[in-house]
Amino acid sequence: MEIRTGTRAFITGASRGIGRALAVELASRGAILGLAARSTDELQELAATLPGTHHVLECDVADEAAVRTAVDRFVELAGGIDLLVANAGITHYGPFRDQPLEHAKRMTEINWYGTLYTVHHGLPHMLDAAQGHIVVISSGAALRSFPWAAVYGATKAAQRMFAEALRHELSGTGVSLTTVYPGEIATSLHDHEKDTMPDWYRGGPDAAPASELAKRIVRSVERDDRSLTFPPLVRALGILHNLSPKVSDRLLRALRGGTAAPRRD
Repeated sequence: MEIRTGTRAFITGASRGIGRALAVELASRGAILGLAARSTDELQELAATLPGTHHVLECDVADEAAVRTAVDRFVELAGGIDLLVANAGITHYGPFRDQPLEHAKRMTEINWYGTLYTVHHGLPHMLDAAQGHIVVISSGAALRSFPWAAVYGATKAAQRMFAEALRHELSGTGVSLTTVYPGEIATSLHDHEKDTMPDWYRGGPDAAPASELAKRIVRSVERDDRSLTFPPLVRALGILHNLSPKVSDRLLRALRGGTAAPRRD
C-alpha cells in the first residue's frame, strides 16, 4: 500500500518514542493522523507541529471501550482507516520473583490486550473497505527474551504469534499486516527505571534512532513486508536463537556480559 496525501492512519501510543516518530514521518507524506494516547497534552503539542489535519484522541489501550470509542471517532472524522498501528506499550524490568504482580498485569493489559483491542475494533473498518494495512509493533524480545524481562518478552511474543497468524488469515481480503521487531531504540520507554536497568541493557540516547525506524516501517508497509527487524542484529540474533539457544546464549555473554544469559546448560 502506498502512503500518500490523504492516507488515514490511526496510531496508538503516538505521544512518544516510536509512535511519535512514525506520526512525524507519516505526516510528512501527507497522511491524516489519528493520534491516540492516554494523555492528550503531548498529542496536542505534537499535532500543532505537524503539517496537515490530524485528530487527537484520548485512549487508554487497556480499556476496550476507550479503544472502540477512539477508533470509531477517527473513522467518523476521517471517513475510514487505511493504516492501523498498534504501537502502545510499556515495560517494567526486574527479576520476576521480585516484580509486583501489578506490573506484570499492567504490561499484559497494555502490550497484549491493547494490541488485541486495537486490531479487533480497527480491522472491521478495513475489511469493509477491502483495503488497508496493520502494523503491530512487537519487540526483539519476541525473538529472544532476556533475563529481567520475562513478562515483557511474553507480551511481545503474544503479539508476534497473533500477528503472524493474522497475516495469513487476511490473505485475499485486501488488508495486510507487518510485524515490527525493534531492538534497543532511543526512546523514553525506560525513563521510569533508568537506575534499575539490567547490566546487559545498551539502550539510551546512543541507541538506534526512532526516526530511522519510522522511515523503515513506512517502507515495509509500502512493500507489504511480512516483518521488519531493526537494528539488523536483532534479526541475526533471532535466527541464531531458533537454530541453537545455547550458541545464542554464548554470543550474548560475549556481547553483553554474563547477566544476559547466566545459565550455561
